Amino acid sequence: MSVSSPRRVERLIVGRPTTDGAGVKLTRVLTHELQHRLDPFLMLDNFASDDPKDYGAGFPDHPHRGFETVTYMIAGRMRHRDSAGHEGLLQNGGVQWMTAGRGLIHSEMPEQEAGVMEGFQLWLNLPGRDKLCTPWYRDIQSAEIPEFTTPEGVKVRVIAGHSHGVTGAIARASDAYPTDPLYLDLQFPPGGAVFSQPLPASHNAFTYTYRGGVQVLDGQAQATDVPLHRMAILDNGGDGVRLRGVAGATAARALLIAGRPLNEPIAQYGPFVMNTRDELLAAVEDFQNGRLA
Repeated sequence: MSVSSPRRVERLIVGRPTTDGAGVKLTRVLTHELQHRLDPFLMLDNFASDDPKDYGAGFPDHPHRGFETVTYMIAGRMRHRDSAGHEGLLQNGGVQWMTAGRGLIHSEMPEQEAGVMEGFQLWLNLPGRDKLCTPWYRDIQSAEIPEFTTPEGVKVRVIAGHSHGVTGAIARASDAYPTDPLYLDLQFPPGGAVFSQPLPASHNAFTYTYRGGVQVLDGQAQATDVPLHRMAILDNGGDGVRLRGVAGATAARALLIAGRPLNEPIAQYGPFVMNTRDELLAAVEDFQNGRLA
């Protein structure tokens, strides 16, 4: 697909090492300070370790309200259970998409005692009108995620949205789902193949490199490196993005994520994301009194 006026890199972001859940080690790539710039996205965590001490305790019961979580498992096995009665096993290449809505309590616990556990969790905001909607959940196994390969050899997994005529595992009408998210996992063959993706100028977008190296190509054929474990915030404008895998022995892999901003106030207290302080206080009170789920 043609992109004649590609976006440039606005800035590169280095993630912050931290722990969450019961001590799971991870890197927080999209932090609180970037929520308004990358609206409607609230957080992106990358977890990756072959040491069970880093992930074995998992994420025991904890609440959510007001947004969606999208967990993409590159390697490993994790069991989801929630207070709405949903249960599923997230495993290699699969995705768990959960709309917390008015609230639920869930756990995400490893079902492995050795080996690599690697993946991402993205938080996607809900508009104010939908923050108290009925919770929803879907397990998407790896085989259910649409894939295609470009003529240049770039393998594309379409988790959400549309790319090159392929509809993703999650694709909803934009009037009913205003954030209109695009979520692609791109695998570049060794040799410097280029991938182009049209994007509306108003959508906020970023890319994150998790294998090898990637470059963002602008309209003057200039390349900005996005090294391993770096996120590039892409400027707004133009008609899309052009990415190139850095030539080398290792095939580059990167996430490309974009969405329509909500342009609403963001009020967050831990696992609750609402529009106002009063709504946050109500969420905490509901949780404390057993009314969240």
